[in-house]
Amino acid sequence: MKKSSLLVTLSVSAMALGATAASAEKWDLPMAYSGSNFHSVTGAEFAACITSGTGGEIEVTTHPGGSLFKGGDIKRAVQTGQVPIGERLLSGHQNENALFGVDSVPFLATSFDDAAKLWTAAKPALEKVLGEQNLTLLYSVPWPPQGLYFKNEVNSVADMEGVKFRSYNTATARLAELTGMLPVSIEAAEISQAFATGVADSMVSSGATGYDRKVWESLNYFYEVDAWLPRNYMLVNSDVWSGVSDKNKGIIQGCAATAEAAGLKRSIDYTNFTLDGLREGGMKVEKGSDQMKADLQEIGATMTAEWLEAAGDDGKAVVSAFKAMK
Repeated sequence: MKKSSLLVTLSVSAMALGATAASAEKWDLPMAYSGSNFHSVTGAEFAACITSGTGGEIEVTTHPGGSLFKGGDIKRAVQTGQVPIGERLLSGHQNENALFGVDSVPFLATSFDDAAKLWTAAKPALEKVLGEQNLTLLYSVPWPPQGLYFKNEVNSVADMEGVKFRSYNTATARLAELTGMLPVSIEAAEISQAFATGVADSMVSSGATGYDRKVWESLNYFYEVDAWLPRNYMLVNSDVWSGVSDKNKGIIQGCAATAEAAGLKRSIDYTNFTLDGLREGGMKVEKGSDQMKADLQEIGATMTAEWLEAAGDDGKAVVSAFKAMK
């Protein structure tokens, strides 16, 4: 091949590569939890699946630990197009619409099986609300059952009076109010520092969050009360989604289905693993006392009634559909 012909070939190849690179979309995906958290691990696999499956036409980069946007800002960032995609705990936005808190109604769904039924019942209504906010749901994964963390021993709601309690949504703030605790708004990325500095002395969360944040360095007790199983949601901006080719939409939906199944398995497997990890860290892990359970059941009934009133007919329809599945 002549030198001039070789140069022309190389030039054409370079132009083709440049065109491919220019046409590739780069999606930044913010997540609130640490990179080692099972939700973030699942999200990273989801991102890699999209990048690989689309042949690099859509390249997704994850940003865990609130490094790009804090947890409370992720939903709005996706909604307004600051980023095309993101993962968020929607119950943190229950003040916008009560339906966002359906997964955090105390003692409504307290097992993985019930959480799955509640998700089936609630998904159509949630997708409608999200659609009105320029958001498209891709997948959702539950956390393990929520328990109560304390610095000091607690045997009843009376023992919780005046304790500084980490709040992250409307439900947890109300729980604090009804138990006499003092709610303090703390994002997931700030948990370790908040407990270490005494900003808070307790929280309701899964074993996974406590294990990831090594809360045994500051807290001493975890009570298994199985209050609820909140969910994380992977959301994409609807305007961005409408511009994705049908082929790539199919690929992304396939990746989403895989991520949802993998995330659920991780959540189930992680439940006992993290509780054992809390014990190994030095925490006392035990079931709540009969008095504590009775007190919390009363509070749960109050909060369920309040949520149903706030959620209106849509909420009542979801709960009725859920109860019909049991």
